[in-house]
Amino acid sequence: MEMQIPLMQDLDLQGLRTMIRLDLNVPIENGVITSAARIQAALPTVEIALSKGATVILLSHLGRPDPEALDGSFSLEPVARKLEELMGKPVCFLADWIEEIPDINDKLILCENTRYLKGEKTNDESLSKQIANLCDVYVMDAFGASHRQHASTFGAVQYAEQACIGPLLSREIEHLNKALSKPEKPLVAIIGGAKVSSKLGVIESLSKTCDHIIVGGGIANTFLLAGGKETGKSLIEPEMVELATRILNLDDVNVPMPIDVTVAKEFSNEAIAET
Repeated sequence: MEMQIPLMQDLDLQGLRTMIRLDLNVPIENGVITSAARIQAALPTVEIALSKGATVILLSHLGRPDPEALDGSFSLEPVARKLEELMGKPVCFLADWIEEIPDINDKLILCENTRYLKGEKTNDESLSKQIANLCDVYVMDAFGASHRQHASTFGAVQYAEQACIGPLLSREIEHLNKALSKPEKPLVAIIGGAKVSSKLGVIESLSKTCDHIIVGGGIANTFLLAGGKETGKSLIEPEMVELATRILNLDDVNVPMPIDVTVAKEFSNEAIAET
């Protein structure tokens, strides 16, 4: 597959400030990372950039913090410590970085949660330019967040002196292109996540190619409601019910609904669940 934008692995990064937007949105309980899978998946990208002589600056979001009411519960500091452990080298964690990132020799830099910044989720132009101006090369390698037009996933790419995509994102694009351009039939897509609204374009696009689309996670609740099922206090998007109904009624694609669900009276680890 021919890429329309440069690949990080093809660039000369020697001596360049290389900012890499990753997806390090890992589950954390009481300050402890319960699954480091996304961190481990990102390690080859970091290693390639370091091997090319780059000064590596990492960005990521974590959870859905409110920039107006930050309490530290969504800090990336535990991720910095896990990176140190997995890479066997020092990681400099920067809590305040948007104004200036100091020269730190021989250290990997991880910046605090991008969603702590006002304007991140609205793709604020001035914030996008601020982020882009902090580096020589901007690498987008967060496939899991690539559908969001946020300042760090979209805006900064537009304003960076040199922008490219990393190996994780390029590999996913290659696999998707192969699956969608010449798919083996029947083709089944499985889509999870919390919101239908953030996956709308993906679902509608896949409905033209796939034979079956299986929805899970919070998305399934909205589809269950559209199908006439009671969803109680579960996460749903009422404004998306009409769209979900339209997708359920499409002739060319089958969207099967779950026939078994697990329910509880509250959302907590201590709640008694029933199937």
